[in-house]
Amino acid sequence: MEFTELIQTVLIYALPVLFAITIHEAAHGYAARHFGDNTAAMMGRITLNPIKHIDPVGTILMPLLLYFATSGAFLFGYAKPVPVRFDQLRHPKRDMIWVALAGPASNFVQAVLWALALVLMVGLGLHERFFLEMCRAGITVNLVMWAFNLFPLPPLDGGRILVGLLPWRQAQAVARIEPYGFFIVMALVIAGVVGSYWLRPLMSLGYSAIDLILYPFMALLR
Repeated sequence: MEFTELIQTVLIYALPVLFAITIHEAAHGYAARHFGDNTAAMMGRITLNPIKHIDPVGTILMPLLLYFATSGAFLFGYAKPVPVRFDQLRHPKRDMIWVALAGPASNFVQAVLWALALVLMVGLGLHERFFLEMCRAGITVNLVMWAFNLFPLPPLDGGRILVGLLPWRQAQAVARIEPYGFFIVMALVIAGVVGSYWLRPLMSLGYSAIDLILYPFMALLR
């Protein structure tokens, strides 16, 4: 990949990625505060300032290294997780579900908004390639974050949702996986299990849902 093409790709993805990770983490914090835990608020993490959520290794270094190592075929990164004390929630087991769900839900909403922006630009005859590609990047980035974070294994959001839904005994068994969960998830990603059997089907469902949500807007612009 030529240097100028690389710079253009970074610029196209930079804003969608910053919005995606910042709003995702802030959504966890807002939800935690709503349900009784002020830990994130006291640490200044309920904010839309991306600097507060960026992890130098997980948000910048790792994605760049993976991008060059795989020629863009595989990307992975993470932000600083918002601290949540589940024992401080008013109803810990039930409220854990909503706190965990807030992050992926924020990404799905962002994907819809980027798709709406794309539909409006095309419908109004605005064909600036850079901004159209940014909208497409915004849809993809947010759907990937939405789907990946819903994978039902702690410490991912889907794992916390699963713990909240299961009966106590089974929930405790799943929760005990958390210290090793990151390594298990990475192994499943590298083996192609997460991509083939989780990300692709869920993202396909996400694209279909967005098409359905935006159908009235597309109909109006015809």
